[in-house]
Amino acid sequence: MTNFVSVVGTVFVDCKGFANEQYIALGRNLGSIQFVHGGVGRNVVENLANLGLSTALVSTVDDSALGEEIKKRLTQAGVSLEYLPAAPAQGMGMWLALLNEHGELVGSISQMPNLATMQHMVMQRGEEIVNASSHLVLEIDLNEQISRHMIEVASRYNKPVYGIPGNLEVILQNLDLLTKLDCFICNNIEAEKLVHSDFSDLALGEKLASLQTYVEEQGLQSMVITLGADGSIYYDRRTKELGYQPVFPVDVVDTSGAGDAFFSGTVMGLVRGLKLAEAVIYGTKVAGWTIESKENNCQELEAKMQQDDVFQRLLVK
Repeated sequence: MTNFVSVVGTVFVDCKGFANEQYIALGRNLGSIQFVHGGVGRNVVENLANLGLSTALVSTVDDSALGEEIKKRLTQAGVSLEYLPAAPAQGMGMWLALLNEHGELVGSISQMPNLATMQHMVMQRGEEIVNASSHLVLEIDLNEQISRHMIEVASRYNKPVYGIPGNLEVILQNLDLLTKLDCFICNNIEAEKLVHSDFSDLALGEKLASLQTYVEEQGLQSMVITLGADGSIYYDRRTKELGYQPVFPVDVVDTSGAGDAFFSGTVMGLVRGLKLAEAVIYGTKVAGWTIESKENNCQELEAKMQQDDVFQRLLVK
């Protein structure tokens, strides 16, 4: 089967405020405010499409002009919208983000969409979606019903599932779901709730040891933890790949969307058959290019990928 990735996740509209000078939490901050397309699922599927993979988004949008605008942009990127129905209200979420003068996130509030329409579609068409896909991406914190159903159907069809967390609410109550993923990718803050309560304060060698122990003891297939500006670590229980990937130099504009971008690049590498140690290089590159953009997605991914020597060496392997 030709690679075709279905992404099950949310669509958001993000309101971002960028401070011109030093951000003061309780003061007035001059800057700029932008509305951009967001949501973990939407971010990831656009990235994957711009990186050259055939994709579909399994989600919902509002039955509104803004919903149509989001669908138009995804269509232009080449994303299939067969599984993207419009809901009368709350088909999309909203995310309010504040960024300091360095483009670093300093505060946020999320309003989740109503998942009823998405859940109904997944329960009715989940087998069809999985059967049409070579690989699946799952925003695993949607709700237990959606996550468990998609993972169980994918398991029956022997289709790899790559998991990305939302708020950990579902994961923390259903840790067995992680064992059914081909790869799970999270950040260091999330790792503190899963791997080790003091994870962020550990030395690199201790982080690697904690990750390996967690994956082995919990029975995960593979896991990657991003460390922000410090890079990422990874472990594959099947191949015993354990390692560290540093970041590449970037000019920081906006760090929001970087985690979704890292996930997207890494998943693209895995879908193309790369080892985990090579796939995280993709992820690191895509995250860096996204950090240099004010949007949640770098609109020049295809061009940057073609011009990057590291990317091209991996692609021809």
